[in-house]
Amino acid sequence: MKKEFLIAGFGGQGVLSMGLFLAYAGIDEGKKVSYVPSYGAEMRGGTANCLVTISDREISSPLVSDPGVVVVMNQPSLHKFEPVVRPGGVLLINASLAHREAQRQDITSYSIPAQEIANQVGLPRGANMVMLGALLEATEAVDTTATYKYLVKTFRGKHLDKMPLNMAAMEAGAEFIRGCQATSSKTSIA
Repeated sequence: MKKEFLIAGFGGQGVLSMGLFLAYAGIDEGKKVSYVPSYGAEMRGGTANCLVTISDREISSPLVSDPGVVVVMNQPSLHKFEPVVRPGGVLLINASLAHREAQRQDITSYSIPAQEIANQVGLPRGANMVMLGALLEATEAVDTTATYKYLVKTFRGKHLDKMPLNMAAMEAGAEFIRGCQATSSKTSIA
């Protein structure tokens, strides 16, 4: 079993934190993991993305050209990374900042109003947590029973007072996926 993820957006949207969460979860489950962050020179507002691979076997290369799961947090990322999703893969779109549906018919896609959902749970800066919850629900990428532990590792023990809201945002993202219809001609998860 090998799962490859690409998460992309602007710097400051929590893109790298989402990737770290997946990496820590994979490590905790005894898997081989690679995590490759990439970001522009700007602290906030520049481009940011990360590649995460979780596998039962050794990972020969941390670079991924056709990930099975792509999360895009904004319009430029949707434009750039929709074409690289592996056929049969999953595309999760932050519909709050990417204002179109997926155009491909050979993938499963979800358009999630992440910012609006984050606002509803009381975590205005939690769109990434909504998208992470949606990703976990849509892909069953990792065991979610230790979600709180992975969040504490991801944030290195900082912002512990926000953990209940982070958990609520993740659950709201998962609930959105449970209640919506994916758009695609295929429903397989790569």
